Amino acid sequence: MTNEKEGDYCTICGGIRPDAIKIRTIPVDGKDTGINQLDFIMDGVRKLDLKDDAAIRAELLRWAGEFNYIPTKKREAYGDALLAEYRKTKE
Repeated sequence: MTNEKEGDYCTICGGIRPDAIKIRTIPVDGKDTGINQLDFIMDGVRKLDLKDDAAIRAELLRWAGEFNYIPTKKREAYGDALLAEYRKTKE
């Protein structure tokens, strides 16, 4: 009997497979924070070839919010941390 479920899920918990999670840690407001798909986010925003820091920051937050929960009260801190990481890893 085959599993007809769409997608590729963990056979133990039914959630996302642990190997499908790509988390890297960056400091957000002084605390190391895991960001899922950070490399993908950085590459995707970089390909947009944006020049304005405000636009880059907005896109980083938008992309990061697709893969991660960003608390409303920490949104500014996340934006600062993501932009700092973007600048640090810029090619």
